[in-house]
Amino acid sequence: MATQDSDERAGGGTGRRALLGAAVLGAGGAVLGLPGTARATGARHGGGHGGGHGGGHGGGVKSLPVPTVIGHRGASGYRPEHTFGSYELALDLGADIVEAGDLVPTRDGHLVCRHEPEIGGTTDVADHPEFADRRRTKSLDGVSVTGWFTEDFTLAELKTLRATERIPANRPHNTLYDGRWEIPTFEEVLRWQNEQTRRRGKQVWIYPELKHPTYFRKLGLGTEERLARLLRKYGKHRKNSPVIIQSFEPTSIQRMNKLVDNPLAVLLSGANSRPWDFVETGDPRTTADLVTPEGLKEIASYAQGIGPTLDLIIPKDSAGRLTEPTTLVRDAHRAGLILHPYTMRNENPFLPAEFRKGDDPDAYGDVFGAFRTYFATGIDGVFTDNPDTGLLAREDFVNS
Repeated sequence: MATQDSDERAGGGTGRRALLGAAVLGAGGAVLGLPGTARATGARHGGGHGGGHGGGHGGGVKSLPVPTVIGHRGASGYRPEHTFGSYELALDLGADIVEAGDLVPTRDGHLVCRHEPEIGGTTDVADHPEFADRRRTKSLDGVSVTGWFTEDFTLAELKTLRATERIPANRPHNTLYDGRWEIPTFEEVLRWQNEQTRRRGKQVWIYPELKHPTYFRKLGLGTEERLARLLRKYGKHRKNSPVIIQSFEPTSIQRMNKLVDNPLAVLLSGANSRPWDFVETGDPRTTADLVTPEGLKEIASYAQGIGPTLDLIIPKDSAGRLTEPTTLVRDAHRAGLILHPYTMRNENPFLPAEFRKGDDPDAYGDVFGAFRTYFATGIDGVFTDNPDTGLLAREDFVNS
């Protein structure tokens, strides 16, 4: 999920719960030690397009359990994000989809998986004296950022680095794994997806994000075309392919809509924010305009879903406590869109105030209560750093 990340249509009735319960028993098998597949038997998103073979029992995105549990940058609550260690653990814990790839390019045009192009906070690059002179200050979507940037390295150079925990103050336990894994390329992710699908006997889904596409296009490193070429190379560019593509820039998703047939999602930050592509082109609209019925109808003309911040689902007051839900879930479903908001995390600082327990930034709060509250709004799924927690929360929800 992107820089804007703040560090089911509700059918009702026993029929819905029966379908979702079947999904949980399947997807939760890895957690509970039970046999089963990760696909629901009949659980469907009400708004998504797609169809055909999705790796389960048909239906593309419609074959996914609802609410869908998406491993945010893998299982980043337990391992350094965007590493194969994090991705594989997400599958082991039962995630329905793995967000395998915030995609940024190297100097020689390869797409690699990093939270941001600045890698000082997610790799050991600062410990490499041979790269000391690569440290730069750049304007990234209007923000001055100092560090080391992927576009200043060749792939071979990046492969000499190792991943580290991004938020060690909240996750000191993850620092145990610092230095263990290298930076994956997206092509490696696509091969890994195939390998994991064969090994696990069920279709593995991934949810890559195009990061700062306008910024990179101005550098001559357009990422949409590179992504489309890789998807076509591996035969994963169709509407029923198990790859959902997301971006915070609507025009980037519009571009992808012309290049591939994959399911697409527009990410949405705070209501008062403006997508950077809108800033660059002088489009005056804000996210608040995009989440109106008219804005959602426009999004639905080129995408199948949205990924709003959780605050767009239920705003918080000045004390950080949840207020009343907005009409976004209802309005998006009426437009035919699915909603996969972000991001659920177990630690206190990331939870609404009423679900925190104490002041320890590394301690877990009442995350099950928070999941229950968000699931009750009718969202179709959620990004979470802790897929096992999300699966248990879903089981609680559908059986309540």
